[in-house]
Amino acid sequence: MSAGIVRPIAMDDLDALLDLARGAGAGFTSLPPVREVLEKKIARSLVSFTSTASTPRHERYMFVLEDASGAVCGCCAIEAACGLDEPFYNYRVGLTVQASPSLNVYKRHPTLYLSNDLTGASMLCSLYLRRDARSGGNGALLSRSRFLFMAAFPQRFAEKVIAEMRGVSDENGRSPFWEGLGRHFFDIEYGDAEHVVGQGNKAVIAELMPRHPIYTVLLPPEAQAVLGKVHPETAPALRFLEQERFRYQGYIDIFDGGPAVEAPLRAIRSIRRSLQLPAVVGASRGGDTKPLLIANDKLGAFRCVLADARADREGVHLAPATAEALNIGNGDTVRLCPL
Repeated sequence: MSAGIVRPIAMDDLDALLDLARGAGAGFTSLPPVREVLEKKIARSLVSFTSTASTPRHERYMFVLEDASGAVCGCCAIEAACGLDEPFYNYRVGLTVQASPSLNVYKRHPTLYLSNDLTGASMLCSLYLRRDARSGGNGALLSRSRFLFMAAFPQRFAEKVIAEMRGVSDENGRSPFWEGLGRHFFDIEYGDAEHVVGQGNKAVIAELMPRHPIYTVLLPPEAQAVLGKVHPETAPALRFLEQERFRYQGYIDIFDGGPAVEAPLRAIRSIRRSLQLPAVVGASRGGDTKPLLIANDKLGAFRCVLADARADREGVHLAPATAEALNIGNGDTVRLCPL
């Protein structure tokens, strides 16, 4: 069995979450290394797990990954519906065509339009795994655990699910997109803009950005080159989401130019392939086991593990240690998904 266990975050995890935020680096605006902000995020998550929501509302569900020693080595979150409290902005990358047959001119210009199109979508966010824990299936466990949670409680989430991917920045935290566009309207460093966004003030800055369409050819080549591109450390997360049927549909972040990818909730691969079966706890009697993502169906006491198990007509055969990690007993229903 994988040593990792995904569970809802607790207030006792604040110090560990702060350490993770400090290690995440530039561009991770949903996980700012500010103790007071993170404390509020945990408090909001605690309330969300106790809510009786039957529609996507203001809930934000945050999870942590524990290693074999019980130490927190990763985190992730789901916003049930973004943009309900304040406008949620992205740039939509459109196309402007200018043509003159008499001059034999035909030009196609990518153009940025300030947009609220993704308002109300559920959003995957705050995914970060400590560097020394990026092995043994921990990445797949942490990322996909959210899909088993959403599959168990679909009424709490929107029909569209998005993820804003971290855009390109260098080792000094410099963002070419910000330098080419945002800095002209805010004479502050990208890191300072990040801090403002991390404090929950993204809409304040967005509303001061130009409302008119922006022709990308007017941006510096360095800014044009990173439109819709991800930070190197984010590339594995993007590949994972693409495997889950997420696609880039032309929306980018207004600060670093990183892409937003999206998928219909019920089309997400791990949700569509998940099954509910009774747990059969004890030593398996023959048959091959294989790695399975397995979760209980308890809202506030949600648990998810990656374990070697066998599924058949009787149910899913689990080792006692796996059942203990999931906090379930023989006959309890679990949700599973093959890797």
